[in-house]
Amino acid sequence: MTRTTLAAILERRLPPLPWVEGDNIPWQEPNFSRRMLAEHLSQEHDLASRRASSIDAHVSFVAERLQGIDNASVLDLGCGPGLYLHRLARQGHRGYGLDFSPAAIDYARRIAAHEQLECRFERADLRHADFGEGFDLVLLIYGQINVFERQHARDILRRAHAALAPGGTLVLEPQTPEAVRGSATTTTSWTTAEHGLFTDVPHIMLHERSWDQASRTTTERWFVIDSETATVERHAMSSCSYDRDELADILRSIGFDHVAAHRSLAGEEDAATPGFFALEASRGGTV
Repeated sequence: MTRTTLAAILERRLPPLPWVEGDNIPWQEPNFSRRMLAEHLSQEHDLASRRASSIDAHVSFVAERLQGIDNASVLDLGCGPGLYLHRLARQGHRGYGLDFSPAAIDYARRIAAHEQLECRFERADLRHADFGEGFDLVLLIYGQINVFERQHARDILRRAHAALAPGGTLVLEPQTPEAVRGSATTTTSWTTAEHGLFTDVPHIMLHERSWDQASRTTTERWFVIDSETATVERHAMSSCSYDRDELADILRSIGFDHVAAHRSLAGEEDAATPGFFALEASRGGTV
């Protein structure tokens, strides 16, 4: 987040440069994290986490990858409030979740403690976190891979491979290239609200979205203007575009075997959120 002035909005660079103005929205900021948690838990939309019916279908698909493994060990990278790991733990598996959001991690821990589920959660930046090792399954879903610069994304996938036990499986769910790219031209919109994701007070928000063909990256930028004080906060996020073949080649170059593509995280069913596809790959060897 950057605090700026109204004049800076008029002088802003168009289009914004990918990764220069900020790489992600402020997941780690306590108040933003609190507001985002409410969106994760909402059953009105799929904008933060999916609704329960979709998560149930996805967990069923994921659990099929664990058939024949009792008390499997699952690592969820970017776990949010633990909605997937809680369900897998209720089926008898063990979970370890990492996420940048303090409110999401606190919620995930509370549910796990209340239900005495065999899973633990840590707040961490995936670019620098120790993933551990010996997992039967690693999840990196809901487009999390897209929000990292390409070199960071490759390193996260490399460490995910190292975190798997021999024969273990990675389930990856990127955004489709079409979803990342959106409109091929810069789009700009103004809205007003009494409160929102970025603030609890009445505000005006300028939202801009721009596609950079050279880097195949979309950059979004938000200017949030306090209606009373005219204070401006700027946020920015960039997302990389990958197609199936490109990501499959990256996974193979890291050392994954048996890379398979699926239309969705629910396999070939229609329960997936539009704009995503799924890949699964295994670490070679046997347990």
